[in-house]
Amino acid sequence: MNLSHIRILDHHAHNLLKPEAMANFTLAAAFTEGYAQEIVSRHVYETLFFKRSLRQLAEVLSCSPTLEGLLDVRARLGYDQTAQVLFDAGGFAALLLDDGFMPDRIMPAAWHNRFAPTYRFIRIEHLAAQLIAEHATWSLFCEAFRAALEERGPDVIGFKSIVAYRTGLDIHPLDEPGAERAFITLRAQAERGKSVRVAHKPLNDWLVWTMLEIAARDRLPVQFHTGFGDPDLDLRTANPLHMRSIFENAALRNTPIVLLHACYPFTREGGYLAAVYPNAYLDLGLALPYLSRAGMRFAASGALELAPLSKIMFSTDAHLIPETFYLGARCGREIIAEVLSQAVADGDLSPSEADAAAFDILHRNAARLYFGKECFGPT
Repeated sequence: MNLSHIRILDHHAHNLLKPEAMANFTLAAAFTEGYAQEIVSRHVYETLFFKRSLRQLAEVLSCSPTLEGLLDVRARLGYDQTAQVLFDAGGFAALLLDDGFMPDRIMPAAWHNRFAPTYRFIRIEHLAAQLIAEHATWSLFCEAFRAALEERGPDVIGFKSIVAYRTGLDIHPLDEPGAERAFITLRAQAERGKSVRVAHKPLNDWLVWTMLEIAARDRLPVQFHTGFGDPDLDLRTANPLHMRSIFENAALRNTPIVLLHACYPFTREGGYLAAVYPNAYLDLGLALPYLSRAGMRFAASGALELAPLSKIMFSTDAHLIPETFYLGARCGREIIAEVLSQAVADGDLSPSEADAAAFDILHRNAARLYFGKECFGPT
């Protein structure tokens, strides 16, 4: 299968760094979830992902398959042209960005419209940190938080939570007194001029439940980080099976919940949830392209074992540098083609069913979920 004709509706990615932020950024840091100096300065260069990526980037940028070659062509083309070449090669129908990652160092979401129509997710933990610094009392904070979600701009396509990073996916029912106590603690930090990090379980759970209630009322999709990430995350608490109480809550059945990153290494668990709960959807981002080629096939095929084809979506989870958008798009098309071709060989799908599934995963499922239509723009 050749899926180059399908324009990807990239339903989960992040903004590019500002050019001036690149001066203090090590390019290899975008190729690892680790951030220890030993990882970024040495070990990332020995990953299969990095070595494969240099060869793939060399093909599209016409440079030598080395870090030096990549840096040279970036310097020669300049920031904007390098990005344009890579986005054009990636073939995107739309970009749906979570702009809460490194918010002070990234380009605005609207800037990315030059590459494809661009929309935003509100990352609730980032929003809460901002509002705690701005509001002196719990009641004023609650009012402002709800208003920000309810009065969102037209470019906002859904909500996003990284509660898996902060207090885990075992999200408890509302404990407003506990949430208020956490707010008071964080507000005191803000008043002393310290940065605010929302990582207090009663408050984090309150943020998630409040977000879910608004999303259910407005039938707005919600994305959750699940599975692997950087060392800030306790992988044991990032298993999406912890979210069963949310999926079992009848009041939230109108809330489409997207489990990001193929839930890796809990891909089969994510596939099970997508198979039994109507509002559970499974994303394939981050695992594609971060894993080895065999690992990517394992993740994609694991998702297809049980999850309905109508519930699986692909994203690049690209971030910071344009190379990650191209690499994600390329690996997404190639691996999905391989896995679907194998499904045809196994007799699970007919060739025409595999063609339809490819379009569903790369484009149509996201178009239906986020925009309520069969496709977004020309495909």
